[in-house]
Amino acid sequence: MTKVYIGKIVNTHGIKGELRIKDDLNDIQRKEIFKINSHLIILDTPYLIKSYRRHKDYDMVSFLGLTNINEVLFLKGKKVYKETGEISLDSDNILDSELVAYKVKTDNGEEGIIKAIEKTGVNYKIIRLVINNKEILVPYHKDFIINIDNNKKELVIRLP
Repeated sequence: MTKVYIGKIVNTHGIKGELRIKDDLNDIQRKEIFKINSHLIILDTPYLIKSYRRHKDYDMVSFLGLTNINEVLFLKGKKVYKETGEISLDSDNILDSELVAYKVKTDNGEEGIIKAIEKTGVNYKIIRLVINNKEILVPYHKDFIINIDNNKKELVIRLP
């Protein structure tokens, strides 16, 4: 089972077992990740999503069979994952946690690796690369990303 990081449970909400998840997903990714009757993995245990809604900056989720705050308190502060087999996103909406494992090729032939994808503002992300033992920051924007090859797990970029 291959899983990808989604976010973190930051708190409970109300008394009926709803959980508050903080993540960096966009709306298209959320629609795919938080489908009703799909699973989220917490502490290596799959939980079936019974309900989902967006509230302020959080994703609010409740799971089948967990209907009381006392049944979900142990999940507070835990990381949330999704099995890759349950996700079908196109290359424009690949999850940041998946991209970190990709190799990088530049438009001038250099090769490197992605160290991290960092959020710098409300809608801005930076790709932190290492090429020839040098760290390079590249905006995560369509003007700099030439191609994403999910089969080769490779990202082709144009350096600024």
